[in-house]
Amino acid sequence: MNAWNTCYPRPQLRRESFYSLCDAAWTLDGQPIRMPFPPQSPASGYQGEIGDKLHYEARFTLPEGFCAAGQRVLLHVGAADQLAGVSLNGRHAVYHEGGYLPFSADVTELLEAGENLLAVDAVDRLDRDLPYGKQSRTPGGMWYTPVSGIWQPVWLEAVPEKYIRGLRITPDLTGIDLSVDSDAPRCEVAVRLDGEEILREAWVLTGKPRRIDIPEEHRRLWTPDDPVLYDVTVTAGLDTVESYFALRTVAIAPDANGVQRVCLNGSPVFLNGVLDQGYFPEGIFLPESPEGYEQDVRRMKALGFNLLRKHVKIEPECFYHACDRLGMLVMQDMVNNGPYSWLMDTALPTIGVKYTPHLPLSRRCKSYFEQQAKETVAHLYNYPCIVAYTIFNEGWGQFDGERLYHLLRGIDPSRFYDVASGWFEPRETDVDSRHVYFRNKRLHPGERPMLLSECGGYARAIPEHLFKPDAKYGYGKTDTEEQLTAAIALMYGEMVCPAIAAGLCGVVYTQLSDVEEEINGLYTYDREVCKVDQEKMRLILQEAADTLRKAIEK
Repeated sequence: MNAWNTCYPRPQLRRESFYSLCDAAWTLDGQPIRMPFPPQSPASGYQGEIGDKLHYEARFTLPEGFCAAGQRVLLHVGAADQLAGVSLNGRHAVYHEGGYLPFSADVTELLEAGENLLAVDAVDRLDRDLPYGKQSRTPGGMWYTPVSGIWQPVWLEAVPEKYIRGLRITPDLTGIDLSVDSDAPRCEVAVRLDGEEILREAWVLTGKPRRIDIPEEHRRLWTPDDPVLYDVTVTAGLDTVESYFALRTVAIAPDANGVQRVCLNGSPVFLNGVLDQGYFPEGIFLPESPEGYEQDVRRMKALGFNLLRKHVKIEPECFYHACDRLGMLVMQDMVNNGPYSWLMDTALPTIGVKYTPHLPLSRRCKSYFEQQAKETVAHLYNYPCIVAYTIFNEGWGQFDGERLYHLLRGIDPSRFYDVASGWFEPRETDVDSRHVYFRNKRLHPGERPMLLSECGGYARAIPEHLFKPDAKYGYGKTDTEEQLTAAIALMYGEMVCPAIAAGLCGVVYTQLSDVEEEINGLYTYDREVCKVDQEKMRLILQEAADTLRKAIEK
């Protein structure tokens, strides 16, 4: 059984009617392929050629009783890179542009009794006007194997004529504001904590948010150390969905000494983060099983990290669900598009050459980025683990930073925003974001909280666990567990901890695991070897957290 077949793809809006198509007999250009893995990945089992145009087919028969009289059937595609046109039984269902976000269609009128033929025609020319992240036709170093076509689950669900299209959950420390998107006249909501129902309310749907206050005796705040989640059932008309939420807030506010801090639930928190590329040797964009995400989160928590910076990639929703359940903060990057220049976007700024990004961007390129950014914020809104968004990374595709900052804050003001991670700081952003590699610098935080949003990246090769025998890309060489751990300890001692009292709010170490030829991970690419001393790593990160505590207690 394919583990992706049994993983519910949308944990924030669950229904009983769920029919996965991952185990259907899929073909790509006439050759068998294991779904939902991209054809470039070993896990897909695909043996055919991979061109710019990909034609998928799958035959399926709905189980008896799946769709009752008067119900509608919705088809969902988790993600397909880059363009996708979907048809069912020879008739058009939906067309989508952009390779990282889900899309769906009502296919009720296209279904036939008995066997159905689903076809997906994808086009992926690695068009740089569309989001493409770290994908490259010539992978090597910091660029990785590209993926094409479908790379997330395809599934069906049955819904009433008037169904719940979505929920919007905005938490604080005492309750939530809940919006229910449905054409039904009324809804009823039941909230449970640890399996016990703690409140039930009903109201007429008006299109406006409804305030739900949690009884004081049942208020428990979500933190990385205690990730408490409340289950919620929403019924509107004939439709019922299951979801969940947490009580938590994220803000930037002064501490008792007037220093601006990132605060979780009103208290300053030091973000001990690690860069998470989200690449895996078996499935490239996917682990072999959804549990692979949970295992990565557990590995980083065991080392003492409390934040993952999800780097220029949007994951299947099971990743964010794992972070919610296990207590891992997430800083979510937008997926970059547009031209990239190693000299102008990386090399010169790394050595301190300051200027305004000037690589030309087409109107089409800007439009795609802006639309994807808005959809990303809306798509991930309900996941409590997400505390921040990165809009641009190192000047790559950067434009209109101030305008996009206000645009996205208008959609979601409940997180903080790093408009330009690394350099090319705009006039308006929530953090002063720096990338420092190759040397430890003395940091000088200013009025804004400073975030060391990339650093370290020390390479260490582990023979027998390399993507290629000669893989060596990284930012400084270490040969042993002791050397790598000592390099990280020195970086924290010389650069991180001395700047915390003045306003350094967090650090993002590069990176969670090796990725292909890039061997600067804390784990090997196959996740079989941890390359640092785990106990010493926990002590290093705890020292940073203790430094913040001592600074705010003065």
